[in-house]
Amino acid sequence: MLRLGITLQETYTLVLVILFFLQAVGSSYCQWAVRKAHSAEQIERIRVVSSRVKMGWWLIAIFTIAFWAGQPLLLVIFAAVSFFTFREFVALTPTKVSDHWALVISFYIVIPLQYVLIGLDMYLLYTLFIPVYLFLLLPVLMSLRHDNDRFLERVAKVQWGLMLSVYCVSHAPAIMNFEILRFGSSPSLLLLFFLLIVFLGDLLVVMMSSYFGGKPLRDNPHKTIKGLLIGGFITILIGYALYWMTPFRSWQALIMAIVIVVTGAFGDMVISSVKRSLGSRFMDGDRYIGRGTLERLAPLMFSAPIYYHITQSYFSAIW
Repeated sequence: MLRLGITLQETYTLVLVILFFLQAVGSSYCQWAVRKAHSAEQIERIRVVSSRVKMGWWLIAIFTIAFWAGQPLLLVIFAAVSFFTFREFVALTPTKVSDHWALVISFYIVIPLQYVLIGLDMYLLYTLFIPVYLFLLLPVLMSLRHDNDRFLERVAKVQWGLMLSVYCVSHAPAIMNFEILRFGSSPSLLLLFFLLIVFLGDLLVVMMSSYFGGKPLRDNPHKTIKGLLIGGFITILIGYALYWMTPFRSWQALIMAIVIVVTGAFGDMVISSVKRSLGSRFMDGDRYIGRGTLERLAPLMFSAPIYYHITQSYFSAIW
């Protein structure tokens, strides 16, 4: 039994119903608002919010898979997400023919292997494989082609892309490896708590930026400083209110929500800077050159490993 006096199965059903309801209301409102908008600026703002609301359907899909299908299928989905995210990063990054084999290994060996290690719950390997072993192996593979032109820059771009697209993203489904059942919670609810805060943080910042206006962020014209502060604060309060579905006490859930919101904002800022440095720019209605996966996952990339390791370290220390 959870702290609200309901069973785990009842919690799954309740959360799923609420998510479906809120998503349907949000999608219907955006469609209605676009028809009622008169100026191009109003339409643009609503389309930006709508693009974030649509991400909620992915959240529902992941939520359903995590609870009903289990971790194996969840790992396959996140592996596909990592594949397409890394592909977008490579498409924006100048590469050479001599980098071919390094990229082939990255796409077709590194990505599957990272998620297989998570599925086997080999903690030391999947937390060290990319930042240690692959960090040393990639320069060796690329140096075998004897192409020294901008060698360090090319190696760094591939390594950085793998760290963001694979290593960081893979920590989200790795949360399912926890066996933390305190207060009747489950790893699935722990993952849902994280994904909800990431999703709501991005959505509410965009909504508050559209509603309150203010000075736009330098690297993201759809978000403002005022929207960032107000949206982040509301998200933190929601995280605090959701403590009952986690193994955290109320004050711990508050701290975790703060960590997720702050690191997510840092991720959004860094990814925007990365894409700007590679020549990407904002296009029609929050669409970007490329598929825009990097922007959508930017908050998750930075917050997932931090959330994972803080949770793992804390519960390992008290047990």
